[in-house]
Amino acid sequence: MPEGHSVHRLARQFNDVFGGAVLAVSSPQGKFTAGALLVDGHVLERAHAHGKQLFLSFSGDRVMRVHLGLYGAWDFGGDATFTGASSIGAPRRIGEQELSGESGAWAETGPPEPKGAVRVRLVSDHGWADLRGPTACEVLTHQEAAAVRGKLGPDPLNNLPGDRDEFVRRIRKSATGIGQQLMKQEVLAGVGNVYRAEVLFRLGLDPMLPGKALSQDRACALWEDIAAVMADGVRDGRIITTELDDRPSGLGIAVGFVCGRPDDARYLGTASNRAGTNPNKEVPVEDAHYVYKREGRPCRHCGTAVAMAELAGRKLYWCPGCQGG
Repeated sequence: MPEGHSVHRLARQFNDVFGGAVLAVSSPQGKFTAGALLVDGHVLERAHAHGKQLFLSFSGDRVMRVHLGLYGAWDFGGDATFTGASSIGAPRRIGEQELSGESGAWAETGPPEPKGAVRVRLVSDHGWADLRGPTACEVLTHQEAAAVRGKLGPDPLNNLPGDRDEFVRRIRKSATGIGQQLMKQEVLAGVGNVYRAEVLFRLGLDPMLPGKALSQDRACALWEDIAAVMADGVRDGRIITTELDDRPSGLGIAVGFVCGRPDDARYLGTASNRAGTNPNKEVPVEDAHYVYKREGRPCRHCGTAVAMAELAGRKLYWCPGCQGG
């Protein structure tokens, strides 16, 4: 399912193209008719992401909560003034990045007819958004939405005061392996299988290490690295976790690099990638990860074959040489 960076990009897109607008809300599929009526004709005041969940706050104390799950996706389109990604979500269908460009023609009479099972359609004066296949879609009060967020762990992309310490407390109080804990949304919100595997490799941590055996300093470092690579994912619209020196292509910029800082050869790849808002656009897929979906291939650092095993129903990738196990 989409990891947290994709949902934060969704929130940003909703704020950019629909924020402050009165939206017509409907359920072409018919499964969300009652919920759509609660927010139809209301102003979208704010879109906010927490982990893998999107919260659309409307006027009138109404919040639409959406969890895309494995198959959910948003499609967008609009007139000439509407800009942004045309589809976000459903990695099995579009990959861990967004599709950009025109998504349906905006006729003089408005958006095109819905295609397929559209759970929710949102329409402004200049654009539309269609939701298909979500795991969850409901309208709550602000108090009810806050209660939902209260059950989730801290989100490293929100990174509020006290969040890091709360994550450290949660992961270190359990004897469960840290690899399994990182997938629990009540421990840490937003991390999925790709970030789990990659960050543990980056820090040389054994996925089976019990949380209670993880030192406070290492737990803090884990939080900080997750925050850095996920922030890159929000910027790039894809997950790239390799350091520049570990990419055979030499393309892109280093993890955690802040666009606009003075030119520094330690952080920048080829000159063609130094400008623009997506400096990692040209990084090849085969250069993007250390261990995720690289089972049987040599580790980029030590040459040991990358391992893969089932853990709590999900595939875990790691390097036995660099991480043990």
